[in-house]
Amino acid sequence: MVISLNNCSLSSIVVFILYFTISNLWILPVENARILAVETLGCKSHWNFMSAVLRSLTDAGHSVTVFTPLPDGDRDNYTEVDLSNDFPILMAKDMKATLDVYGNPIVYMNMKTGLNRRYCDSVYGNRRFNEVIRGKYNEDFDVIIIEPLSVDCMSYLASILNLPIIYVIPSPMITYAERKFTGHISNPAVVSNLLAQRAVPKTFVQRVANTALLAYSMLITVYDEWMLRVTDPRPYDLSPKVHPSIIFQNSHYITESSRPVLPNLVDVGGIHLKPPKSIPKDVLDFIEDSPHGVIYFTFGSIIQLSSLPENIIKSFKEAFANVPQRVLWKYEGEMKDVPKNVMIKKWFPQRDILLHPKIKLFISHGGISGVYEAVDGGVPVLGFPLFFDQPRNIDNLVTAEMAISMDLFTINKEKLLNNILQLVNNEKYMRNAKIASQLFKDRPMSPEQSVVYWTEYVIRHKGAPHLKSHGLNLTWYQYFLLDVIANNSYTPPGIFDIEDLDGGTIIPGQWRRDQNNLTPLARIGRKPSLAAQEIRDKFCDFFFKVLLLKYTLARQLLMLK
Repeated sequence: MVISLNNCSLSSIVVFILYFTISNLWILPVENARILAVETLGCKSHWNFMSAVLRSLTDAGHSVTVFTPLPDGDRDNYTEVDLSNDFPILMAKDMKATLDVYGNPIVYMNMKTGLNRRYCDSVYGNRRFNEVIRGKYNEDFDVIIIEPLSVDCMSYLASILNLPIIYVIPSPMITYAERKFTGHISNPAVVSNLLAQRAVPKTFVQRVANTALLAYSMLITVYDEWMLRVTDPRPYDLSPKVHPSIIFQNSHYITESSRPVLPNLVDVGGIHLKPPKSIPKDVLDFIEDSPHGVIYFTFGSIIQLSSLPENIIKSFKEAFANVPQRVLWKYEGEMKDVPKNVMIKKWFPQRDILLHPKIKLFISHGGISGVYEAVDGGVPVLGFPLFFDQPRNIDNLVTAEMAISMDLFTINKEKLLNNILQLVNNEKYMRNAKIASQLFKDRPMSPEQSVVYWTEYVIRHKGAPHLKSHGLNLTWYQYFLLDVIANNSYTPPGIFDIEDLDGGTIIPGQWRRDQNNLTPLARIGRKPSLAAQEIRDKFCDFFFKVLLLKYTLARQLLMLK
């Protein structure tokens, strides 16, 4: 009996292994893939996301060569080419200078295309990058990974090297570029623009504003890029468009309202989160010796808190002096009259601090990296959103009831103190923050595993063209069905061949009759001829050019005024 059981167990194992092996023979492993990456923006938070994506690939045994303006240093399977000498770097800035450029969506939309053009020129001006283009670089590659810009200059690289391209977006989906990236546009009635003030457009006014912002941002993006191609052309402007096989975006459904997505859009929000490290001793002692917990305050790497107006700094100091908690305040300059319960430093290990159990509150501007660190640590947030995606990021946390949002430039001691005490003392906020943390961590695979799997998938399936939407093949008027609407609203004589549903010719206006009851059924079926299609296409192209011309004249008149 024992022998038969052993034989049965052994045979079952053999059959299982054989079945598993045969059934998976078609899945070819991807080993030691050679990846070319390009960081197109000199911003620390953007590079943190890109470098985390690349690290996941090198940890899986793949080789990465990256052109970056923010080098970290080479390591095994990882080579950097420094672009910092010719690249504009976005470092910590004065509050006013930053908000003058990025604080108003209209101002930002009007300057971003020219700025992105500079970034493209900086990359293409690098000698070693041009060696890659001319085929003189001493390595071949399997796939390209880039951070996309509103100006598409990397299709030129992908086209020359004949390689698939993968996009890495360090934020949720960029609304004004979504059609260009994916072939589709999210419905502005339910999905807020990345630059909007709300997580979801709930009211009529918000839907109108959201739709207007979407229309303006898309039109100005197309117009500015078209103008640059006409007035200041570059070789990469002439390249055929190479659409991304996969898009990795810094997003997650706990910090982003639910929305329909395409199969090649992969959320890897939180991939930059690293395992916790030890906190410096002086900071750790300050935290652990606090009987009522600690508040952590920073505005990230772009905004210098020392550049805030004096009245705002005073409001923070007075409010902090009246809370029982201790405060860690990232502050770049010298401060007078520092409250006794406040520690000031130019840098803190933010990730490690937010994971400490004594942290009661995170005061933040709402950058997406800090948002994920707060959600991962289960810490309530007092948000002061300033620009870009920050208002929407904070409003998503407010919707999850783990945050309160405030206007930085209208605060006073009383408002600030009341909101701090509410977030710290009301258990609802901490409870909901812990729930959000659990939802954030509950995934079928880690962000790192997702990046590795889908990158290998693209290589394994020769660019995975089956994942790309047919919407990428449609013109703007075809996508919005304007040609269909025009066709059904008016039919000029001679444009269409009039045929019935059975293929026979019908006189315009004639009715078909059912053979059994001889009652009118339907109007004639109409089949557009090739001449009709050409006329419609030319008409729509002409219509769009007229719109651009009128928009150009309007902008010039405004500038003259």
